[in-house]
Amino acid sequence: MPSTEGVRVTIFNQTYSLVASEEPGRIELLAQKVDDLMSKIAAHGANVDATRAAVLACLHMADELDTLEQQHTDLKLKVEHKAREFSILLDEAIAPADVRSPQSPAPSPRV
Repeated sequence: MPSTEGVRVTIFNQTYSLVASEEPGRIELLAQKVDDLMSKIAAHGANVDATRAAVLACLHMADELDTLEQQHTDLKLKVEHKAREFSILLDEAIAPADVRSPQSPAPSPRV
């Protein structure tokens, strides 16, 4: 079981005592990002209470996460496609000459 360590953070003028199963500095950094975002949201709206700022911050972060997940999926698909292309090129390059069809000469190296 990973070791845990207590860490205190302040988010939107509220102090929280948390148990971190990872580097406490990372938890502090994440808490600072949440605090910054909530403060920014509160500064742009009149009478924004902590709950509303927290919900809007969560929605903002969920949107960012969804965008990053979509970009990650797109990149994975591109990598898989390129891997298939390279595999075909490699198979063609290492295939014996007598196995290649007459109309397909040995592939030239691509960069």
